[in-house]
Amino acid sequence: MSKINRQKIVDSVPQTGFFGHPKGLSTLFFTEFWERFSYYGMRAILVFYMYYEVTKGGLGIDKSLALSIMSIYGSLVYMSGIIGGWLADRIFGSSKAVFYGGILIMFGHIALAIPGSVAMFFVSMVLIVLGTGMLKPNVSSAVGELYSEKDERRDAGFTIYYMSINLGGFLSPLIVGSIANFHIGFAIAAVGMFFGLLVFVLTKKKNLGLVGTVIANPLSPTEKKKTFTIFGLAVIILAVLCAVLIPKGLLTFARFINIVTFLGILIPTIYFVVMYRSPKTTAVERSRIIAYIPLFIAAVMFWAIQEQGSTILASYADTRTQLHFAGIEIKPAWFQSLNPLFIIIFAPLFAWIWVKLGKRQPTIPQKFSLSLLFAGLSFLVILIPSYFGGTDSLVSPMWLVISYLIVVFGELCMSPVGLSATTKLAPAAFSAQTMSLWFLASAAAQALNAQVVKFYTPETEMTYFGVIGGASIVLGIILLVLAPKIQGYMKGIR
Repeated sequence: MSKINRQKIVDSVPQTGFFGHPKGLSTLFFTEFWERFSYYGMRAILVFYMYYEVTKGGLGIDKSLALSIMSIYGSLVYMSGIIGGWLADRIFGSSKAVFYGGILIMFGHIALAIPGSVAMFFVSMVLIVLGTGMLKPNVSSAVGELYSEKDERRDAGFTIYYMSINLGGFLSPLIVGSIANFHIGFAIAAVGMFFGLLVFVLTKKKNLGLVGTVIANPLSPTEKKKTFTIFGLAVIILAVLCAVLIPKGLLTFARFINIVTFLGILIPTIYFVVMYRSPKTTAVERSRIIAYIPLFIAAVMFWAIQEQGSTILASYADTRTQLHFAGIEIKPAWFQSLNPLFIIIFAPLFAWIWVKLGKRQPTIPQKFSLSLLFAGLSFLVILIPSYFGGTDSLVSPMWLVISYLIVVFGELCMSPVGLSATTKLAPAAFSAQTMSLWFLASAAAQALNAQVVKFYTPETEMTYFGVIGGASIVLGIILLVLAPKIQGYMKGIR
């Protein structure tokens, strides 16, 4: 996208109208709010839907397998962002990508709302994975197009936009999780995405102007024909392989999970190798890539713990937690509102702390090490009630609240800092790809979780939380010791 086009895009957007920000921010804010409402509402009850017995409205899938599938689901959602970004950059622009993605997500939730069908469950997975991959990264990039490169409102605009994610994530588990019928809950998620599409379609022309309409690097007619041919053949080959291998028992749940785990590790590895060996990468940039590798590994470790909020901790809330507390009947899905709630409360505090410390604040590697220490501590906290009361008795919900709170402290040391570090350390020729790489840390983490969660049982509970929590703390200490060395490889970036 040329600078002329970028300025034309900015000029086409009403520059006031939403808390002093471009009017288009309101369109993207509410589109993202409703998309996150639908996604987190669905996610809050999905694992229960998988492993609850058919008589209770579930699918009756083995709990260990359900936890693995849930992790793979999250991994594929992050991986699909690469596809969504490519489609927007090369074929139809981010505005259409958002619209098409929303349609796929809505139909995915509708598929889940159809009772008792394992086949429809997997259809919904495909639709939601592809839809989220198209919508999520392109809404974020559209926010950036609202502002000129020198507009000082940009960071504040992204902060407002970030609040939409957490507001949607906070409200939806409380609402959807309160519904006794799984399919009505999924239908509410579908309605949420419908509202997001409605907001986007009705306000984009007036509020967004040319945002999302310019294709950054369009395919030539020859490239387009070749791409569509390859894509069509790939779909046909995959369909044939599934039709042959699944009935013969050669492509099972377990093997599919293993394939995704392998891809979750392989894809980011390829990214690092290609960027490091590229002739477009300078010597200074290669040094920064070396510095980025331990940060990426730390991010994988952190997200491996944080993302278990929707798998292991969800199961823990359902089966190990006293849900009658202070005269209130607590729904297990409600606990998943804690993460976004704590982020809304504490994000301004952490931002103030970093500004107050100024040059005395911890370096990027030191902040990453803090995040690992917090993550490990959040798992070790769960050991306390098990140690004193055993693994057979129900525990106070306050232990889960404390665990979620501690891991949020780690997230606030990791997530915004990681995004900033990625933009600073990225080679100039791979700036967009490096941002994709950052999100692949979450994909890799959940791909690994698909294997790790298999080891969780009531009998192994203390070992499970202790080993993973302890490993995170050990890795955090190692990173803290290596922080000065990593800082040196960052070549002036702090």
